[in-house]
Amino acid sequence: MKTVRLGLIGVGRIGSVHYQNLKRIDGVHLRALCDLKVDGRWEKQFTADYFTNDYQRVLSDPEIDAVLICTPTNLHPQMVKEAVLAHKDVFCEKPVGFDMDEILGTYEVIKQASSLVQVGFNRRYDKSFARIIELRDQDAIGDPQILKITSRDPEPPSHDYVAVSGGIFMDMTIHDFDMARFITGQEVESVYATGGIMIDPGIAQYDDLDTAITTLNFVNGMIGVIDNSRQATYGYDQRIELFGSKGMAHAGNVRESTTALATKAGTVDDNPLFFFLQRYIDAYKTEIESFLDSVRNREATKCTYEDGIKAIRIAEAAKQSYQEKKPVEVKNIYGD
Repeated sequence: MKTVRLGLIGVGRIGSVHYQNLKRIDGVHLRALCDLKVDGRWEKQFTADYFTNDYQRVLSDPEIDAVLICTPTNLHPQMVKEAVLAHKDVFCEKPVGFDMDEILGTYEVIKQASSLVQVGFNRRYDKSFARIIELRDQDAIGDPQILKITSRDPEPPSHDYVAVSGGIFMDMTIHDFDMARFITGQEVESVYATGGIMIDPGIAQYDDLDTAITTLNFVNGMIGVIDNSRQATYGYDQRIELFGSKGMAHAGNVRESTTALATKAGTVDDNPLFFFLQRYIDAYKTEIESFLDSVRNREATKCTYEDGIKAIRIAEAAKQSYQEKKPVEVKNIYGD
């Protein structure tokens, strides 16, 4: 197995998750860790050839094959573009940016380059969701007709986070928009979104929502619905159902255990796992392994920069639909 030499740029919450997973993956050499908070204590906490607060040093390092970009979203387009121009393969966390002009500028650079780019929509690599696609491709459910996605967080984010998140559709539902395309294998033609503030009145100052339902119309005629809440008191609620002419495939929640207590009074199961890092820890590892396989074999990544743009286009349409209280067509990559 060819060893892939990596630079990790951004070692916050999600960057730390990737760091821990890289330590569990064979055929990886972590050359550099880059973060603005790097100081002398990092050598005791982490393992890498060197530590830096200058990402340009990472991009110019000839001993690095690929980089993982886990910085704040507004920095993604510029960093991805510079990494590609430096002939590095790139894994970039979602979303690929906020400013569409910057995003499309980077996309044009990617199309002209030989570098591989993967976007971090980790739910694509969850084994239960992947099983739905296997059943779809085996024609086990027939012609898909209805998609239902439930995605609810256990507790609302801080106001500091909401202020820079881009809003519920761009920050939270964007995962579900990507999964809608992935699970069905179809593009979304139009959306109708409704929602409100039912949990935290304080987020009104950020022109955001904490509860939303989005209806999807796909190009092949099938329909879908996504329901989101920022607070499910019983845990991290993640379910997907694909219904078709022959049957239905359903992926339910992952629970603390599979044990249930049955008595005369009733039957009680454990609640779903509480934190997204618990629920998707294996998927995060699998997506990095997929990226590394693409780098080694020079094969297209399974979640491309184009996929990242398409998810944003659906999020834009959902926000516009909510604001204008009417269905909105989803624009293509270039905004037409």
